[in-house]
Amino acid sequence: MEDLRSQLRALQSVLSERAGELARAQADLEAFRLRYRREVGQLHEELDDLERAIAEAELGELSKLVEERGGDDLASPSSPQPEATARLTSDAVRRLFRDVAKTIHPDLAHDEQARHRRHRLMIEANHAYALGDEARLRSILEAWERSPEAVQGSDQEATRQRIVRRIAEIEEQLGVYTSELAAMRDTPLWQLKAMVDDAAARGKDLVADMVRRLKRDIVAARNRLEAMRWNP
Repeated sequence: MEDLRSQLRALQSVLSERAGELARAQADLEAFRLRYRREVGQLHEELDDLERAIAEAELGELSKLVEERGGDDLASPSSPQPEATARLTSDAVRRLFRDVAKTIHPDLAHDEQARHRRHRLMIEANHAYALGDEARLRSILEAWERSPEAVQGSDQEATRQRIVRRIAEIEEQLGVYTSELAAMRDTPLWQLKAMVDDAAARGKDLVADMVRRLKRDIVAARNRLEAMRWNP
């Protein structure tokens, strides 16, 4: 039992560190996203608007040529819209949801921590029920049955089982944190942030370089559009 408790304490410490690492990475990425949106994203939108206006002006000139040559109407018919499919909740889903609710309802909790966990699971269960997601409901129920809270009793064997299950939960959560961090670092935004951070370490500001290039492209696009619209 003491070895299990020691292992649990060590894993809880690792879990706390990993959760902090993930939270810091998420905060850093969000701060970079806001900076990029503020300094670069708005310029991208302005350039996109100018390029759309240029394309529309070019299309207008092309339409004039077609009309002058007596061309047929080139407009294509609109595509039919897919019909929405109604989602129906089956009897099996209703029965499963009742089983989940009877098992994990927050009113069955013996302490505040357990109540919080049960409440969070009930939110997930309600969402799954609203979607008619039988697989998710079954997954919630099975996860609960494997949880430490599902072990009844206060004897030494029940205590040992709860510790073992809690260790398994933490190991599973550590795997989730690792996957989430890896997925975040695989996103284009994170990779761009890594490039910016690497350049900053070498004394360069890639964001400022992007801003200068975009402003130059905006001036060129604006001049082109004005030239297309100018009628002597």
